[in-house]
Amino acid sequence: MRPALRRQVARGLRALGVDLRKLGPGALLLTRPEAARRDWPAVEKALTRFAVAEHIASLLTQYRVGCVLDVGANRGQYGLALRRAGYTGHIVSFEPVADVFAELQATAAADGRWTAYPYALGREDGTTTINVVPGTLSSVLTPTRFGRKRYAQLREATTSEVELHRLETIFDDVLPGPADEVRPYLKLDTQGYDLEVFAGLGDRVQDVVAMQAEVSLLQIYEGMPDMAEAVAAYREAGFDITALYPVSRQSATARVLEFDCVMVRASSR
Repeated sequence: MRPALRRQVARGLRALGVDLRKLGPGALLLTRPEAARRDWPAVEKALTRFAVAEHIASLLTQYRVGCVLDVGANRGQYGLALRRAGYTGHIVSFEPVADVFAELQATAAADGRWTAYPYALGREDGTTTINVVPGTLSSVLTPTRFGRKRYAQLREATTSEVELHRLETIFDDVLPGPADEVRPYLKLDTQGYDLEVFAGLGDRVQDVVAMQAEVSLLQIYEGMPDMAEAVAAYREAGFDITALYPVSRQSATARVLEFDCVMVRASSR
């Protein structure tokens, strides 16, 4: 972890009552008073957020990635995290929700190596209806009973018709250069629709050197694949797992709902 980022992490943890100390190369000690135990979920999220960014930044360097395809970009949080972690290559973001895309576009416009597109990606070219809710939970899929119970905003969705593109169709158009030179990394965060986006890559999946996707253990949306199905599809396409990071957890039972699954095509190294 770079010194500036380590200091930032330490400040955030101290604000939650947790002390972070370096013991030696590769060894950190976290201590907390008993009173800070109730804040552990926030501590875990903070640590995971930084760990994911650092891990991915390292992979982008190791696999010589020159372009990140950020599918389901929302306001650009993922791209900004990559920049903070030191990634300087191109970012190509996709976000179909109009008002959210406006914020993403403003963020991308201030960065000379960041392009944003206002449409959804899927298995086919055409249009589709998206269920729009506040925050980051808008999805082409409808919520399950469990999803509506857990996330109140899913009960009050509005709908919007959006453009839908097959990634294979636009692949060369959105990349900043030939695929074999920019060596793209694919990030998927489409609220249960990741495998549909992945299927839309077609044969161009062979040009992707590494990727990440959310894999689910508990269904938030109707029809979303479970973790076993998703991982099997990615492995069949030639990707191997480098890390799994919890995205969300059910506080009452401590069960993980979703993991961020980070993968590489080892043959591309």
